[in-house]
Amino acid sequence: MASPRKPTAFAGRSPLAPLMAQFIQEKRACGYRYNAGAWGLCRLDAHLCSHGLTQVELPKSATSSWLAKQPHEAGKTQNDRINLVRHFALFMRRLGLPADVPDQTVGAKESKSFLARVLTHEEVRRLLEAADRIEPLASTHLRHIVLPELLRVLYGCGLRLEEALSLRMRDVDLVQGVLHINDTKFRKDRLVPPARSLVARLQKYAAVLGPRADDDYFFPSSRGGQLDGGGVYRNYRDLLHRSRIGHGGRGEGPRLHDLRHTFAVHTLLRWYREGADLHARMPVLATYLGHASIEGTQDYLQMTAELYPEIVSRSDAAFSDVIPRRTGRPS
Repeated sequence: MASPRKPTAFAGRSPLAPLMAQFIQEKRACGYRYNAGAWGLCRLDAHLCSHGLTQVELPKSATSSWLAKQPHEAGKTQNDRINLVRHFALFMRRLGLPADVPDQTVGAKESKSFLARVLTHEEVRRLLEAADRIEPLASTHLRHIVLPELLRVLYGCGLRLEEALSLRMRDVDLVQGVLHINDTKFRKDRLVPPARSLVARLQKYAAVLGPRADDDYFFPSSRGGQLDGGGVYRNYRDLLHRSRIGHGGRGEGPRLHDLRHTFAVHTLLRWYREGADLHARMPVLATYLGHASIEGTQDYLQMTAELYPEIVSRSDAAFSDVIPRRTGRPS
């Protein structure tokens, strides 16, 4: 899903709201976007209001229920909340204010294994065909136009969802065939050239939507604003069902982000079958994906080898040193 949008101002109502605004300002002054943290503090502020907090303090009694693990919630989600409160509580203590700092070890254990759900070429074909068959509805009059091309950009360019949803008209050069991806996850702007066939589709898509201002979103909502990531995901789940692609349940996928993984694995497979030097191509893929380093990109080699054993069995001598053990999760 997309990252929470940056709030224009922190509009909390609890006694800690001014401190939360100061904390957010400090984080951003240090170079962090801190959008997710800001929205987390908004939710904490609402919780403290409902709890009846009246003093400038952060007692354990006011945060314990908010930090408790919710049913069907991933351990990482709870731990993110705990870390958020820890950092804010430490900030309050630096100012000499009473605040309970939650123990980092109280959260649920996170699963160390990560298995991306890489779609097959046939599954991608069925998914896109299902998107092309979306019926126009008055309530979502752009969905049948926008969603098929958004999914093609996610798969065909390996973009993160928030990167695609943030594209403005000025970021999409359909003459040169280049997407300008700005202010990304690792604060690295990059240029992404889609395949010519995809550029041709995007040209037709832009023509259907008609003339728009440079600041308008390339993939607009029905009201012309930015698409909601949650809504896109719900439509994606429906398309998976129509495409007869099983979903493993919450957190199991295929997730929308798995289209990015699918792009990377399919790209490596194509390069391998073309006889390309994977050593030389890895930095190219890392740059295209906007990775902070080549290490995250190398995990895709492991995924490719697991899904297509022919890479190892047919050329173990040439590629055994290229395919590392998976050490983390690429982003």
